[in-house]
Parts: sequence; C-alpha cells; structure tokens
Amino acid sequence: MRRRDFIKVIAGSAAAWPLATRAEQAERVRDVGVLMPLVPDDPESVARMSAFKQSLQSLGWMDGRNLRIDMRWSKGNAVDTRKYAAELVALAPDVILATGSNTLGPLLQTTRIVPIVFVVVPDPVGGGFVRSLERPGGNATGFTESDYSLAGKWLELLKQVAPGVTHVGVVRDPAIATGIGTFAAIQSMVSQMGVDARSIDLGDVDEIKRAVAAFASSPNGGLIVTGSALTVIHRDLIVALAAQYKLPAVYWARPPVAAGGLISYGDDIVNEYRQAAGYVDRILKGEKPANLPVQNPTKLELVINLKTAKALGLTIPQALLATADEVIE
Repeated sequence: MRRRDFIKVIAGSAAAWPLATRAEQAERVRDVGVLMPLVPDDPESVARMSAFKQSLQSLGWMDGRNLRIDMRWSKGNAVDTRKYAAELVALAPDVILATGSNTLGPLLQTTRIVPIVFVVVPDPVGGGFVRSLERPGGNATGFTESDYSLAGKWLELLKQVAPGVTHVGVVRDPAIATGIGTFAAIQSMVSQMGVDARSIDLGDVDEIKRAVAAFASSPNGGLIVTGSALTVIHRDLIVALAAQYKLPAVYWARPPVAAGGLISYGDDIVNEYRQAAGYVDRILKGEKPANLPVQNPTKLELVINLKTAKALGLTIPQALLATADEVIE
C-alpha cells in the first residue's frame, strides 16, 4: 500500500471511532430494579407496570433494547421484601423503583448509594426517608400518597352514603405507616361524627374472614378499607365479605369499586407510576435524587358503584353523584 493510501485508511478509521463510540454509548443497556409488594398476575399490578413501561418507552427507554428491568414481587411478605431489597441492591442497578414505605424502608436500610424512586409513600419526611420534600438530600425521591387527613374524608363519605352507620371497622395493615396513621386520623374524628371505630387487622384469608364476621355481628356497621399491599391482594375477598354481610364500605382507590365495592376516594395510583418513569428517565440521564423534589398527588378520584348501592338498599345523594369522577352502573 502506498504511503498516502495508508494515511487515508488511518484517517478514515480515526474519524469513524467517535461515531462508533457515540452509538455504543447511546445503546448502552441501563438497569432498573423494581420492588413490588404485590403479586405479578394481579390486574392492578399489570396496570401499574404497563403504565410505567409505556411512559419509559415514550421517553426513549425500551425494555430489552437499551433498558433491562429486574422485577421482584414480595406479595406483601415483610421477610421477602427484605430479601428482595438486598438482591436488587446487589445487582447494582442504575435506579430502583419502590412501592410504598414497606419497600422503601428495607431498600434504604440496604443502600444509601443506589438511586431510588418511590411511589405511594404517605409521609416520606416523617418516615425519615428524605430530609424535606423540596430537597430530599439523599438517594431517594418520588411521589407521595395523600396524607392521613384523607381518612377523615372517608369517614364523611361513609356517613353521607350510609347515615345509619354507627360502628366503623377500619381494615388496615397495622405493620405499615399508612395503617397506623389512617386509623389514628379516623379515631380523632369519631366523636364528632357520632360513631365508634375499631381496627380490623389484615392477615391471611381465614383471619380476614373471621375478623370481618366478628365485626359484622354488631348492627349498623360500615367499613373503611385503607390502602396497603395486603388490601390490594385481598380486595376481591374484602369486597365479597362486605357484600355478604351488607356492610357499606369506602375504599382507598378505584380497583375495589370496579370489582364491586361501594365507593372510593383517593389517588390515581397508576398515574404515579407514569410520573415515576419521568424521574427514572432524569436519573438515567444524570440527575441526582437529592435534587429532585418529592411530589404530592395532583388528582383525587371519587368513584361510585350504583349497582352495589342498590344491592345494599342505599340511595346515593345526587350532590355526591354530581361530583363523582366515575359512576359504575
């Protein structure tokens, strides 16, 4: 090869190197861990993860191309949650998505380095997960659940749709912050609402059946079902028990009402997963969780099932129907 031809070859190769390097970097596979306290085949789980993945895709992140998602499902089990938190951190992902304080806590106990985006955490400052909403300051940020004052609205709704209720059973997971905080908020209002409140603590299927049956043995009862992994997993059972014992019930979000529950008022949780994808995108592009403000819910949904109201012999006030985001007939 003549000298000038050799120089052309070398020059051409050198010019191609930056292009090849940029293409390789653009398609570098990034790792996202997801710790979910639910079960994988639940329609609610599918809806949440579909929203998350679709939003990531709209931002240019394709699972299987430039993104790898490692899922862990703890099914509401605290021991498995801690185990899977350690497993995900050991994989050294670029970012982890966490659902609820019961998954965020074990993750932060395991790492203060791997970035974490959380959803449906009721009080991240009070829980010690972030320094402040505006400046989280550590390796976690995300999207909160409505604060415990929402529990007072649930009690008001229950009395609006079923004025004869005098005994309120609060279905909750006593092991998580939401279960403790919402029950305390309801207890603080019972005297002014003319009711008494007692806890119906979640366990396995048989324990839930026994607890609801025991509560239903007293007349004029109604339920407030608070949000948790266990109430998501057992929502069909809880809805069926409410129907069996003719108990009007207010739920934390739409899914139980779509399954036959009476009424719900709460956050659009699926939308939080869409928003979380935006924070994951920003972290993958170099931003730090410490500088991304924690965001509060932007929308609350009121959903009413008229078919269930009719079965319970209840008449929903027209003023309440007029404000509903969705009426199921």
